[in-house]
Amino acid sequence: ISWSIKETASSSTSSLEGRDSSLQKGSSSYAAFPKQVSSYSLSSLFKGRNRLPSLQSLSDALSDTGVKNYAPELRRPKAEYKDYSNDWSPKDTVRRMQRGKVCSLERFRSLQDKLVLLDEAVAGHDGNVITAVLIFLKRTLRREILFRELEVRQVALCHLIHFLKETGEQKFLLDLLRFLDRTEEVALSQYREHLNIQDVEKRREFLKGCTGLPFSAEDISHIQDHYTLLERQIIIEANDRHLEMAGQSEIFRKYPRKASILNMPLVTTLFYSCFYHYTEAEGTFSSPTNLKKTFKIPDKQYVLTALAARAKLRAWEDVDALLTTKNWLGYTKKKAPIGFHRVVEILQRNNAPVQVLQEYVRLVEDAETRLNLATKYKCHDVVIDTYRDLKDRIQLMAYKCKVERGSAEEEKINSILSNT
Repeated sequence: ISWSIKETASSSTSSLEGRDSSLQKGSSSYAAFPKQVSSYSLSSLFKGRNRLPSLQSLSDALSDTGVKNYAPELRRPKAEYKDYSNDWSPKDTVRRMQRGKVCSLERFRSLQDKLVLLDEAVAGHDGNVITAVLIFLKRTLRREILFRELEVRQVALCHLIHFLKETGEQKFLLDLLRFLDRTEEVALSQYREHLNIQDVEKRREFLKGCTGLPFSAEDISHIQDHYTLLERQIIIEANDRHLEMAGQSEIFRKYPRKASILNMPLVTTLFYSCFYHYTEAEGTFSSPTNLKKTFKIPDKQYVLTALAARAKLRAWEDVDALLTTKNWLGYTKKKAPIGFHRVVEILQRNNAPVQVLQEYVRLVEDAETRLNLATKYKCHDVVIDTYRDLKDRIQLMAYKCKVERGSAEEEKINSILSNT
């Protein structure tokens, strides 16, 4: 197809006459057309260009590999057209979905067909297919029917519950859980909504309402503690912010707060209280002892948290008082629920002086652990005394080489070695 149509009015008249006469001559009539090149040709359309310097045949245009092909696609094999067929069974549909083929589920209109499709998806053990079918059923079935059928299909039910939690469809999830009579899960789902409430006052009121939900006996105590803790944090935050802005407290001037206490965990709140309000009376909300009593914090957790807070402030007298207990006869002794080896690690982490470290390294009961800690943190007196108690002259002589010459430690070792 290489001829073109002349576009001027004068030439069109003559071409019409030539065409009328040539129509009677059969195929040779094309020779009567003028051979002038038009601005537009069919070959130029295939090449995506408006103007060509010379005519080009259709075959040339299509064979040009550098030009985008606008020709229609050739007919596909019949097997390929089965993708768009409407006679696929539920089992075949699930198999095709597993292979990533696009399948329309809209043709499954009856409840029986939809349930068979769901059962086949579950039998295929493909979570993506199960979820896809559940989304289709969720869109095309009434809730009551869907819930009733899922109640006897626990695998599909678990998939739907997980999907609703991930997508945040809270109302649909609550309706499903209520239908299944899972009251505790309903309560927990409603309780999780507090995470989406940013305003602290609104969150407090929401938690107060959650205390009346049908939780288990164990869970309801946690919800109550959560509400009480947030209420305490609001009071402490307001008071401490006022003190910090007014500059009335020395500890806030020396150690400015880096973050708000609101919505922090209980252990973080206890650390904050031990750091800024350690000496307050038990009657105040910010007192560490008040928090310990209110929330029934175990002794180990309390000592561990308070020790870390006071050691960070380098308040060694408070550390000593924290670890000193008095019996009913009035005698005092050191006691550490967390073990003195952990006390030493915490103190060393906060750059405690050697004199303070030595006092607590001595209290480690196991001799081998005590020697390791004393050697690691260079508590020479503890090492020397431990080897003396063990009557190990060889180790004592070997340790003598590790201390400075002429030091008090060397003199102490010589004195022990010379004692028969």
